[in-house]
Amino acid sequence: MNSSYLNPVAFRLGPLEVHWYGIIMASAVLIGLIIASNEAKRKNINPDLILDLVIWAIPFAIIGARLYYVIFEWDYYRYHPSQIIKIWQGGIAIHGALIGSVIAAIIFTKKHKITFWKVADITASSLILGQAIGRWGNFMNQEAHGGSVSRSFLESLHLPKWIIEQMNINGTYYHPTFLYESIWNLIIFSFLFFFWKRQDFLKDGEVFLTYISLYSIGRFFIEGMRTDSLMFGSLRMAQFISILIILGSVAISYYRRVLKKS
Repeated sequence: MNSSYLNPVAFRLGPLEVHWYGIIMASAVLIGLIIASNEAKRKNINPDLILDLVIWAIPFAIIGARLYYVIFEWDYYRYHPSQIIKIWQGGIAIHGALIGSVIAAIIFTKKHKITFWKVADITASSLILGQAIGRWGNFMNQEAHGGSVSRSFLESLHLPKWIIEQMNINGTYYHPTFLYESIWNLIIFSFLFFFWKRQDFLKDGEVFLTYISLYSIGRFFIEGMRTDSLMFGSLRMAQFISILIILGSVAISYYRRVLKKS
């Protein structure tokens, strides 16, 4: 085993193992909640509503993310059903989490009689930042990587040694696609948080639609480098879903601005 390998288990409490994956994901949720609460205050919405929404959305997101992954890896899980609940070992899909979160948000906003699109805009920056942070959970689990590369290639990217060594899996170095996506997500976060959300000409929902569109553009290209893509036949599902999201976002914006004019 690589001597510089980072243990995915952060610490143990008796028989209980606490994984870095879970710590990183929990941190992403907490940081996202803080940012979304501040954004809610800026838009004169009670930040307690955002906390309530998060409490609603987390179970939906986790179930959606895991269910999405298990469905497309059913050839494995049908013979290992006890592994389905072990999300701390990785194996969750962001598209499934988004679907689950949107369903939870639609139910929540209808229940509280508030506009879905306004709430979606409030959470957009938090979601993409959470995704940027969450990819480091994949790093700790040595997953979501790309094809094999040479060590000299990784060194040419001026990466820290600890990242290079963690990309050494059983003697082979791999593309750190988790890092590429994390950086892309941070760029999107900076654009949305510091510039785009402050534009007066935007309609409710267009910050959120911009977020999912920009994320999907990056994900489409990065997914093509990965070796662990969820497949449907010969089709990479993440690329297919990314195209649908981009087209759907453009269609929704066109409908609301040009056809509906509201």
